[in-house]
Amino acid sequence: MYGRTKSYAIQGIEATQITVETDIKGGLFRFSIVGLPSNSVKESRDRVSAAIKNSGYQFSTFNYTVNLAPADIKKDGVALDLPTALAILSATHQLRSAKMEDFAYIGELSLDGDLRPIRGVLPVAVSVWKDGLKGLLLPAENAKEAAVVEGLNVYPVQTLRQAIDFLEGQIEIQPFKVDRSKIFQSLNSNMDDMFDVKGQYHVKRALEVAAAGGHNVLMIGPPGSGKTMLSRRIPTVLPELTLEEAIETTKIHSVAGFMTGNKGIVSSRPFRSPHHTISDVALIGGGSYPKPGEVSLSHNGVLFLDELPEFKKTVLEVLRQPLEDEVVTISRASQSLEFPAKFMLVASMNPCPCGYYGSEVEGHTCNCTLTNIQRYRSRISGPLLDRIDIHIEVPAVKYEELSALPSGENSAEIRARVNRSRDIQLKRFKGTEIFSNSQMSSKQIRTYCILDDESKNLLKMAMEKMGLSARAYDRILKVSRSIADLEGSENISPAHISEAVQYRSLDRKFWE
Repeated sequence: MYGRTKSYAIQGIEATQITVETDIKGGLFRFSIVGLPSNSVKESRDRVSAAIKNSGYQFSTFNYTVNLAPADIKKDGVALDLPTALAILSATHQLRSAKMEDFAYIGELSLDGDLRPIRGVLPVAVSVWKDGLKGLLLPAENAKEAAVVEGLNVYPVQTLRQAIDFLEGQIEIQPFKVDRSKIFQSLNSNMDDMFDVKGQYHVKRALEVAAAGGHNVLMIGPPGSGKTMLSRRIPTVLPELTLEEAIETTKIHSVAGFMTGNKGIVSSRPFRSPHHTISDVALIGGGSYPKPGEVSLSHNGVLFLDELPEFKKTVLEVLRQPLEDEVVTISRASQSLEFPAKFMLVASMNPCPCGYYGSEVEGHTCNCTLTNIQRYRSRISGPLLDRIDIHIEVPAVKYEELSALPSGENSAEIRARVNRSRDIQLKRFKGTEIFSNSQMSSKQIRTYCILDDESKNLLKMAMEKMGLSARAYDRILKVSRSIADLEGSENISPAHISEAVQYRSLDRKFWE
């Protein structure tokens, strides 16, 4: 006796079609699963057998062989429970349906036959639509996420018996629909707003420039100066997520298991803030069955590293590849997977171990020795620092500013200027794979960052007198280009160079 169904296995953030084949013959009872299954897939035999019996169907003591084809792809997770159970019931002629081949099936079975939500639904839904199948049967709690894919019929089911009744035509289930026009309604529901930050006007200006050009930022200041508060509000001034970006971001979060329930889709830019005790695998991704790490969960959003020098050196060094390539490559003996990792790095640190070096905070005097300060700062390597365009000092907020009412612009006003700047950059780099000034190569810097004689002299004087490093030269030009774009200026002026130089002055003061 033979039966088969179609399902999908997750590879990175993409889904590969899997054919679940079942062969049943007489003999001693045996239930084997072949085709590179993980332990969680192998354990499905107990869940499937119990779910079939508790749903009112027979599960006789035959010799069962379940093959997951193609057999050279690793399968992990519990999504193959439902297609395995349906294949067995089809092989034993307890399920008779002419339309079984038209659908794909995913879902975890409980022992009583109920369907539980799984992760990685959106990549599966996209692949089902691309493969031209008529629909996808899945747990009801995952329906909202899958229904984001336009043109795909999504059929939510609560139990194994309900899925069988639908396939046999005994009940009718309407495809689940979502209102795509309201998909980003929650975009501005976050209560965080730049208007809430008191003082720190020069820091907010630097963050606006960073958002406009997609530049990485390092903030240096004493404890309590507002570094974390400012960082959490950066996503509110970044451009809104496009539908393509939202789907790609949701894929990553779905594979990581953060989309279970009724969330549907990620509608606002991610903000991830891992603790400094994080391991390099948790940050970059990996595992025996590779899963995305924090850098990929930050894709199209912000990765905030608070107390940057406290992170392990090995952890910081693995950031270099994703910062450069905007992708994470994880290689294993049998496969190599890629996870997207295009994020804005925002880091913060104290100026010294105690945090009060050069601070004007009354009652806090820095007692750190010069050796301790140098050792503390040297925890951040030059190659990593080289990938951070903007360094900005965040001084302690004075009492007069704290006691005053909030003032300044709100996030919506700042975002409007950032959007106009990004539009200019998209037109400039049309036809290339570059979308912001921070991604410019040396050749493009020479093309789009042409300076007049006055600007050249100003930059030369700044580099010589302030002792700026050679690596600061390209960074200053990139940031200058972003400042000019914010003002709608085609040419870079001395004023733009002067402001950009201020964002690199920490090269000399803290690192040279």
